[in-house]
Amino acid sequence: MEWLGRLYKSIELLDKAIIKCHKCPRLVEWREEVATVKRKAYENEKYWGKPVPGFGSSQPKMLIVGLAPGAHGANRTGRIFTGDSSGDWLYGSLHRIGIAKIPTSTSRDDGQELRETRISMAVRCAPPQNKPTTEERDACAPFFENELELIAPTVRSFVALGNFGWQVLIKSLKAHGHKIPAGKFGHGAAIKYSHNGDNFLIVGSYHPSQQNTFTGKLTKPMLDSVLRKAAKFAKIL
Repeated sequence: MEWLGRLYKSIELLDKAIIKCHKCPRLVEWREEVATVKRKAYENEKYWGKPVPGFGSSQPKMLIVGLAPGAHGANRTGRIFTGDSSGDWLYGSLHRIGIAKIPTSTSRDDGQELRETRISMAVRCAPPQNKPTTEERDACAPFFENELELIAPTVRSFVALGNFGWQVLIKSLKAHGHKIPAGKFGHGAAIKYSHNGDNFLIVGSYHPSQQNTFTGKLTKPMLDSVLRKAAKFAKIL
């Protein structure tokens, strides 16, 4: 998708537009169904049931990119990587390396803060089986590209959680004119490059999903190492 210029002039305006989005009928139906049927453990809670905006600094030095909101995580709480085991892993790691204020992220009003870091995602609505279609990915791309432009003055490092996030991140950066060397996704895979006189780093990490954490494919030291590397490059640590 070719970048056609800024859509929204601030993170606040962009977030409001994201929350109101109804572009993808399948995702709208699914996110609202989950919010109505609910999981038994959360049957007394009011689900968010809408698209989820990014979270963290509006002038970040580091951007973390995930896949999409979890059906009973961010789709319930309204904050990305919040209220599920993936979030426990991510925020726990960010806290250990000195980025997150507290080691957990349970709700939008829990007091969590991130130091010079922002978390975003390729697709803003919870998809069935955590698998958005190519059309849904492309429909959501302008939001992510707009977010990249808004944080461009400060961001210097990127962490892609999973191959889907890796592909969307690189495609979107290229849409902004970044000439990125070829690189294959893998845990710890890194691409360093320059653009308009600034140096950038893209680092890959296995997604902190239960499929990866329960099997030991991703360990806490592995996740800490990737996030610390990106944070040090961006001079946050």
